[in-house]
Amino acid sequence: MFRLNPALDRAALKTAYARDRRVRITDMLAEEGAATLHAALRGRQDWRQIVNSGGKVFDLDRATRASMSDEQRDALDQAVFAGARDGFQHRYEAIRVPDGEEERKGSSDILASFASWLSGGEARDMLRDVTGEDRIAFADAQATAYAPGDFLTGHDDAVGGKKRLAAYVFGLTPSWRIEWGGLLLFHGSDGDVDAGLAPRFNTLNVFAVPQTHSVSMVTRAAPSRRYSITGWLRAR
Repeated sequence: MFRLNPALDRAALKTAYARDRRVRITDMLAEEGAATLHAALRGRQDWRQIVNSGGKVFDLDRATRASMSDEQRDALDQAVFAGARDGFQHRYEAIRVPDGEEERKGSSDILASFASWLSGGEARDMLRDVTGEDRIAFADAQATAYAPGDFLTGHDDAVGGKKRLAAYVFGLTPSWRIEWGGLLLFHGSDGDVDAGLAPRFNTLNVFAVPQTHSVSMVTRAAPSRRYSITGWLRAR
């Protein structure tokens, strides 16, 4: 179902990653792979809202959120925005993918198929080549959808024991304007924005861990969710 675009310039991608510790791979998939993934994500009803409160993470299915009163929704909003003032805070929807290859193979979920493809064969070979990291053994994965008001504050992905070598964001939003937010922002040491990337369809952003980054809030002007598949390239 998935195949790399044969026109990718690996030498140029490798040079960019070595220079910047990140690289943007446009038109990564050949044929209809990205369109198939996007259609699948738009049609899913099993999204769960992921939101943290301090060190605790909660996920709420859509039925739970639909049953909340206006007062409860407003209280949750206020808590989320208060958390973003001084600490690490996030809110977005997600569909998780199992890490185990046997569980992925036994699943009919297209997300599991994509995670398996990214974790081996031509895709893993390309990622090892571009990043210079032969230790990459597999990619974990989750689908994410950012609706208006969703965001992710600054963090660097460094978690002990996870053996994360690089992070990735595979964009699956066909049309997006910078003004709508949802930008992948890389933070400079001076407190300024070192680089900002707007969502782009069939585009894989890969960046070394640790590296401070965030996702800016999606505005109310956005006509659809910001869809992507995200995760880390990990050693065993």
